[in-house]
This record gives sequence, structure tokens and C-alpha cells, in this order.
Amino acid sequence: MGGAAQENGTGGLKPVLGMILVQTGFAGMNIIYKLAIDDGMDLRILTAYRYAFATVFLVPLAFLLERKSLKEITWKVVMLSFLCGLFGGALAQNLYVVSLKLTSAIFASAMTNLIPAMTFILAALFRLETLTIRTLSGQAKILGTLLGVGGAMILTFYKGIPLGIWKTHVNILKHNNTVHQQLKEGNQVIGSLLAVCCCMCYATYLIIQAKLIETFPYHTSSTAMLCAMATIQSFAFALILQRDWTQWRFGWDIRLLSVSYSGIVCSGLMFTVMAWCIKKKGPLFASVFNPLMLIIVAILSSLLLDEKLHLGSVLGTFLIVLGLYMVLWGKGREPAKVGEMPSEEQEDDYQINVIIDSSHECRRDGGTAIVDCEQEPKLRVGPPII
Repeated sequence: MGGAAQENGTGGLKPVLGMILVQTGFAGMNIIYKLAIDDGMDLRILTAYRYAFATVFLVPLAFLLERKSLKEITWKVVMLSFLCGLFGGALAQNLYVVSLKLTSAIFASAMTNLIPAMTFILAALFRLETLTIRTLSGQAKILGTLLGVGGAMILTFYKGIPLGIWKTHVNILKHNNTVHQQLKEGNQVIGSLLAVCCCMCYATYLIIQAKLIETFPYHTSSTAMLCAMATIQSFAFALILQRDWTQWRFGWDIRLLSVSYSGIVCSGLMFTVMAWCIKKKGPLFASVFNPLMLIIVAILSSLLLDEKLHLGSVLGTFLIVLGLYMVLWGKGREPAKVGEMPSEEQEDDYQINVIIDSSHECRRDGGTAIVDCEQEPKLRVGPPII
């Protein structure tokens, strides 16, 4: 019993660690994005190359690990993969980078913290999450989501007094004045609207991804198909808007590092891990970890970009962590959903025997069930069948 409980506890911790790993990888990508912007790289081209690198990395891996998945690819799977690539890949990323240029990197990063709230609303509308305001778990999920978004907004927009916790005096940016001038002259209103559209697209992707995993439960193959679709869509978009072929070339520099890291690590490995977490815990569970990226970015920026840590960062971080654990606590208090996929540790050796019980008996010839013909039968859960 003790070993089984320990194993189940470890299995429940794996999705949490997986999403922390995902947000750490995405935080590193934001730092590299800053370096690519400083180098003057067109981020639409970076997005196209990113998914191309991810596709080249994931397709052989999917064929090696999940070869049997080829037989289960249907038109429905292809269509869901196309929508995932559109909303979670090409459309969301290109909206993000355009808003990044029209506003600022810190503003665009802050707007992504609207994703948990939008995902919660969409998941409730599609009945993927239970909206139970009267229960303690439902209140914890709602309040935790609001606290996470509010903390992210404070972390981004309220600086407060500077805190001299550590001083590295390290700044790896070259400070390209032309790029920074373009960022300052951006249209704030249009950039804000594009950032909101980016969040809605990504929240829609999380919902569609949950449906895709139900139909096609192969993490690596589904991610490879997503990246392949996003590659086609992103290249089409970039070729229409960027005809300067010198922007498409890169050498052994920060541009190659940006493309390879964002493609192989983020779009390849991190998307695969996130798909697995969505299968285990649902889309809301994956989305509430997004504010963690801001915390990691704030720390890395202070260490590598010589950015000062302010009081607002500490207050925002506290609210984000508090809201995160409130949502996780609320989900932990929920009863198991009907039709929810069991964990890998349980699906092989545990079954529930549901027995129909009643106070009055009605026997049928040749049948083994005992059912009350006049009263509504009551369900009780029998012992596990090993």
C-alpha cells in the first residue's frame, strides 16, 4: 500500500515538473528573442525557421517511437492538427512577434498572462472544466486564476522601488539603436489588440489540443504534425510580408542559435511535454503555469541583461505563486471526471466494479443482473477486480 501510494504521488508530481520545465524552456526563448531583436532579425522569419527546425527534429523521432500511429491518422486528426498549427503555432506566434514590435517585449509578455483566464472560460464553455462557483474547489480555481493574472500584471506594470539583492553588471545585449527606436515608435493600441488576439488564439489551441489528444493519443506524432502544419503556414505568411532575401540567410551567430533553440527545444521538446501534461491534467492545468515564465524571465533578465529587480516584481511573484497553488489545490479537490483517462500507473492494474443494487428485485430469465423494475436503480462501487 505504501509503495503504491508513493508511486501515485510521484505520478501526480510528474505533470507539475513537466510544466515547470516547459516554462523554463520558454523563458530562455524569451531571452534569446531579445538577443535576436537586438541583432535586427525579422521575427516572422524566425518563427518560420523555428517550426521548420522543429519538424525536422520531431518527424524522425515520431517515426522511431510511435510508428504505429501512422495507421491511426485520419482526416479528423489532420484537420485538428491543422487547427493546432494555426492557432497554437503560426497565428499565435506571428501575432505575438508583431505586437512585440509595435509595443515592447515586456508588454507583450505581460499580455500572455491573459491565457489562463481565457482558457478557463473556453474550457468551461466546452465543458472541459467544471465551473462550480458554490464549491470550495471551484472558488479556488476562479480566485487562483484571477490572482495569477493580477500578479502578472503587477510584475510587469508596477516597478516600485529597486531592490539591490544582487548586482552582476552583466549585459549581453549590443543595444542596436535602430531596433530600439522602431520599438518606441510602435502603435500601442494596435499592438495591444494583437496581443489580446494572440492570447485568444493560444487558449483556443489548448482546447483543440485536448480534443486532438483524445482522438490521437500520440504525443510526439501530434506535436510533429502540429509543427509541420505551422511550418507551411508560417513560411507562407513570412514570404508574403518579407521579400528581402538577405533576411533569410544566417550564419554561425545568434540567429542560428535563436532558430535552433526555439525550434528544437521549445517547439520540439517543450511542446511534446506540454501535450503529455494536457492529456494527464487538462488544458486549464497547463495554462495556469504560464505566469511562471515571467518570474523566470525577470530573474534571467536581472542576471544576464543587468535589469534591476523592483518591489513590484516581488509582489507580483508572490501573487502568481499563490494563485498557481490555489488553482492546483482546487483541481486536486475535484472528483474524477466521467470518461477521464486514467494515469499510466493505474490503467494496467486497477478496475472499478460497478454493481447495480436495489431494494426490490426483478429477475430476468438468463440474466445475471438484479434490477428494480419499479424504482430507479442505485449505483454502488464494488471492490477492485485484480
